[in-house]
Amino acid sequence: MADAKVIPFDDDRSRGSAQRSARRRPAGGGRRKAEPAAVREVPVSPVPAQGPVRAAESIGQEPPAAKERVGVSAGWERRIAGGLAFLRRRVTGDYEVDEFGYDKELTDQVLMSLVRPLYENYFRVEVKGIENIPSDGGALVVSNHSGTLPLDGLMMQVAVHDNHPAGRHLRLLAADLVFMLPVVNELARKAGHTLACTEDAERLLQRGEVVGVMPEGFKGIGKPFSDRYKLQRFGRGGFVSTALRAGVPIVPCSIVGAEEIYPMIGNAKTLARLLGFPYFPITPTFPWLGPLGAVPLPTKWTIQFGEPIPTDGYPPEAAEDPMLMFNLTDQVREQIQHTLYKLLVQRRSVFF
Repeated sequence: MADAKVIPFDDDRSRGSAQRSARRRPAGGGRRKAEPAAVREVPVSPVPAQGPVRAAESIGQEPPAAKERVGVSAGWERRIAGGLAFLRRRVTGDYEVDEFGYDKELTDQVLMSLVRPLYENYFRVEVKGIENIPSDGGALVVSNHSGTLPLDGLMMQVAVHDNHPAGRHLRLLAADLVFMLPVVNELARKAGHTLACTEDAERLLQRGEVVGVMPEGFKGIGKPFSDRYKLQRFGRGGFVSTALRAGVPIVPCSIVGAEEIYPMIGNAKTLARLLGFPYFPITPTFPWLGPLGAVPLPTKWTIQFGEPIPTDGYPPEAAEDPMLMFNLTDQVREQIQHTLYKLLVQRRSVFF
């Protein structure tokens, strides 16, 4: 490497430096005329090859590994501080719930975090058409129902919250049985679920919430495995009249993958009546394997939200027209069924 040369400063700065040196001398010393500094060559040793950490240290910078450690430490500190603040609010009661018992903070920070690993890593849910749910205002999401246990509703709730650009929350309408079970009742209320009745649904929609309903009910979730992906009757179309009164769009939703998590090959009706359940499922693994048989199969899910069906163009009295309600109900049902068949054709495997 070539030697570097020290280049002298200009004359004015040199004279200023000499004068300052003269002023610092003792009073008894003689004054000496400043002479220009001699130009001399200073050899510069080449910088030895160093790793990124030592090179950064040699120029006074923090090494990348140290920066990463600081960032991780700061991240953990923020999480711990946030967790302590959350617990403090829980203990002191400094949090809010709405008139239905919905606790947004608990849902976002705890309940969603518990369900999300099942959504992302176990069922590996793929979401399509999330843009069909409006960014603001009310909307009624109507979906098929299946799977023996209502895990499809929870997966749909996570899908809307985690994928919608506006981070919207899905408020599910649940059956009476959900609110009769201990613990489940409280968790359902905290997560934003409410009773599947017209009054509650209308109040939520008029407040601008996204409401989810599964009109098949127990007929869909408790159907035998041989009838998988065949939609059951959609009731009397009550969800259509609710959407018409609120003037909100109806968003059809099709879920593929839930039918196979608990293949229901039998129904112990006598035991179901004794327990007060609508059905008691018998699957290839339950009750033969005990608690292990209650573990769902790791199927691959797809949730697709279809194009919304507007209702705001109808007059107020349209909600009382039985023929209109029948036609709109049939339109929603056919759109969901057609999408189910299309997704099944595209699916490579039940598990992949």
